[in-house]
Amino acid sequence: MDPKQLAPEIRRELSTLDRATADIVARHLVAAGKLIDEDPPAALRHARAARARSGRIAAVREAVGIAAYRCGDWAQALAELRAARRLGSTSALLPLIADCERGLGRPERAIELARGAHAARLSGDEADELRIVAAGARADLGQLEQALTILSMPQLDPARTGTTAARLFYAYAETLLALGRCDEALQWFLRAAAADVEGVTDAEDRVSEFG
Repeated sequence: MDPKQLAPEIRRELSTLDRATADIVARHLVAAGKLIDEDPPAALRHARAARARSGRIAAVREAVGIAAYRCGDWAQALAELRAARRLGSTSALLPLIADCERGLGRPERAIELARGAHAARLSGDEADELRIVAAGARADLGQLEQALTILSMPQLDPARTGTTAARLFYAYAETLLALGRCDEALQWFLRAAAADVEGVTDAEDRVSEFG
């Protein structure tokens, strides 16, 4: 693992450590980043190893939080992501934090976070991700019409492509399906599949379920 593969801003954070420790931590972070998609538990082990040597670095706590999130360990993910924010992380962690609240069975808390002042400062994909979480929280509470309203916004443009657009269209399709609006749901699953250039959803499989 080459420490130079880390983003420059993370390397700057690690510069507060002695050189040998910074090198070890950097290698663990690089390994965690490489493994996060294919083997989240292994990524979490590397992130924890980095934390054991540098628990006061925001990027390290963020790495642990994201890996824990990918493993479905909502409590640990929430604690680590909150710690990263306290330590000065500038990443848009609010959507993940809100989704952890959902994972812990607290959809009302996720909705509250989505309405807060920090949420109002988000834009672009980050704001869309938080809307997806907030809509999911409404759906958790059985409030499907409210969920659909959250997702019905100018950003719901069929011409969009990319990961966030695909996830947005997919969530909209799922909500329509839950409301019994099957024909509309199929159209949005098709749009999600077309937008999903990186294969982050199973939209194509969902389309096939409609026969």
